[in-house]
Amino acid sequence: MKKKTEVQKIDLHIHSVISDGTDTPEEILSKVRAAGIGLFSVTDHDAVKACPLIKRKLGEDDPLFLSGVELSCKDELGKYHILGYGYDENERMINDLVETGHRLRIEKLGKRLDLLKSLFGFSFSKGDVDSLYARDNPGKPHLANLMVQYGFAKDKEEAFSSYLSHLHVSSVYVHPAEAVTAILQSGGVPILAHPSYGSGEELIIGEAMEARLKRLIGFGIRGVEAFYSRFSDEMQNEILSLAEKYDLYVTAGSDYHGKNKKVRLGENKLPDAMQGPRGLRRFLEEVPLR
Repeated sequence: MKKKTEVQKIDLHIHSVISDGTDTPEEILSKVRAAGIGLFSVTDHDAVKACPLIKRKLGEDDPLFLSGVELSCKDELGKYHILGYGYDENERMINDLVETGHRLRIEKLGKRLDLLKSLFGFSFSKGDVDSLYARDNPGKPHLANLMVQYGFAKDKEEAFSSYLSHLHVSSVYVHPAEAVTAILQSGGVPILAHPSYGSGEELIIGEAMEARLKRLIGFGIRGVEAFYSRFSDEMQNEILSLAEKYDLYVTAGSDYHGKNKKVRLGENKLPDAMQGPRGLRRFLEEVPLR
């Protein structure tokens, strides 16, 4: 079996059907093999169920796998997505936080369904609504797909731009400090996902980016996702510079969602992991495979 420090191609930000991707964990493993990715992680939103499923399918010659999760957070300064890697799946804190995230997503789904009906007159059959609630972590992509199915929107892009983006739902989120603490206490490593992006298309750069990062470092964040499918060269370079300045880990992820996003598996602008920056090499050397 290869060592983490020997892999060339990595993707540490992938979503399955357990959250808002369209591939099963087994399908992701098959596609990772075909893509020649040497180290990968499944980081479902507020869910960890895919990780043990994939571990049971791994063979001796398969790519290396790192357990992951992506936690949705918010405080008085904005929204954050916190990635957690290498946690102990049996630790209570990470599992309790995931359960909290699931409950909050279910509450948000109900509010969105109510708003779609009151604002636009959209309603769905009881069977389809029950199917939404039965999902592990239903979100806007699932609603968009259903809207297209019912003919309320011609495609997912219209469902988002004309309807879902206009739903102002009052929601409760996990605080980023709580998320970081839960990951650390569960033996994992907390990483700030796509740091330049906040809520929706909000862009955070310059002094605002550094101030946000310093705040999260105070909570215990250990690294940043500097190689990301949607980053420009300028955004990537800024995050890499901040990682070097504050001695942070660096990771690379595509944010692959299968058919729900136009992002390819392994698409993260990292040409070669072994030739990556110091923060990435440290991450590969120091974070345990779990």
